[in-house]
Amino acid sequence: MYTTVSNIFYNLDFPLIPLAQTVYETDFFLFSRMHRIPYTLAMENRLSKVLAASGVASRRACEALISDGNVTVNGKKIFVPQTFVTLGKDDIRVNGQKIDGKAGKKYFILNKPKGFICTNLVEDRKKRVVDIFVEEGARLFTVGRLDRDTTGLLLVTNDGHFANSVIHPSANLQKEYIVKVGQEITDEHLKAVSKGTLIEGTWIKPKKVAKIRKGTLKVVVKEGKKREVRLLVQNAGMTIRSLHRVRIGGLRLGDIPEGTYREMTETEKRVIFE
Repeated sequence: MYTTVSNIFYNLDFPLIPLAQTVYETDFFLFSRMHRIPYTLAMENRLSKVLAASGVASRRACEALISDGNVTVNGKKIFVPQTFVTLGKDDIRVNGQKIDGKAGKKYFILNKPKGFICTNLVEDRKKRVVDIFVEEGARLFTVGRLDRDTTGLLLVTNDGHFANSVIHPSANLQKEYIVKVGQEITDEHLKAVSKGTLIEGTWIKPKKVAKIRKGTLKVVVKEGKKREVRLLVQNAGMTIRSLHRVRIGGLRLGDIPEGTYREMTETEKRVIFE
């Protein structure tokens, strides 16, 4: 990869970034090379952006970490996500762990097992998805969430920008679920699910609903509201026995056994947006 400085190309190991011709930014550029930190992170940036780019969590989750008092800068607790900091110069810590921006990016596909929650906060007697990845030796987080009782396709990474690109509404990614219920599915049930339901003050309708077997249906959604599929099915008069996500965008779970994971391929990182 290359970056341009006064029309001269230097072979660097971070992305193509045009460098403004000021002494101030040139100093940051040299500093970033010395410490092997991407140039844009070596400059002043909002704290939430620095944390997300360093692989701490998604931008939204980083903002919550800051607001909850879990982040310090130069020994002082910071509660404002928009605080400007410089990675490598400021001592930035999350729950006491120093953030240096040098961690390599990791991307995993998990078939989430039942009983695990999607959070990085330590909660007594609650099993976390990130605990499945302890051997990876990286600060990872889930891309979006599945509730405790939902199984299936879940992405886990330390790349905040990738996570935001997947969960942001502008990505317009559909999610497909297989739902097993406690009664035989009728046309009335399907019509009720298709009609939609009120969630958090917004009327939500699925993109597609189809009966697979007498007690199993497929539901495709796009909005990503909390417990959206559960509410759609329950409000249609059905009792959910299991809920399993099989697709995000163009990416399918495939034959990964429940409770196991593997690394994403470069192709899969593209396919998800197709």
